[in-house]
Amino acid sequence: MQPIRLIAILFVVIVTACGVTRKTPQEKQAEARRIQEILDSRNYTIDINFMIPLRSSGKAVTAHSIKVHGDTLFSYLPYFGEARMVPYGGGKGLNFQEKIASYSDSGSSSEKRTIKIGVKNEEDSYIYTLTVFDSGDADLFVHCVNRDDITYRGALKIEGKE
Repeated sequence: MQPIRLIAILFVVIVTACGVTRKTPQEKQAEARRIQEILDSRNYTIDINFMIPLRSSGKAVTAHSIKVHGDTLFSYLPYFGEARMVPYGGGKGLNFQEKIASYSDSGSSSEKRTIKIGVKNEEDSYIYTLTVFDSGDADLFVHCVNRDDITYRGALKIEGKE
């Protein structure tokens, strides 16, 4: 029984080790530089895959994103939460295209970068606080005046990376 158990454990270790690919420090640095260049361009997309409403549990989502293109924010986000003083039926929610009113960038520090984007439309005023990590993962916190705040998770879209 002991040799069979040893072989089974060895098999699991080998299969697990074969499936793990690790990046070298140079590869990680190159990826971090590429991410910083994309953010510096002010032409980037964050693909959203998870949302966390203020008053309920998180939920996986697909086909949602925000895009910054120069001085414009394209927001295609699902929204769940309490809304106050919004048009009948809920209005646009967080699906809109508007000129950016304010844009502040903390610059790269300690493996992350924080960008605050202020935008206003006929329904509400928003502050999008985007934190992008050197890995490309991103957290987005949306503060609304007339709606509950909401958090999203996703990743910076990098061409050629899957």
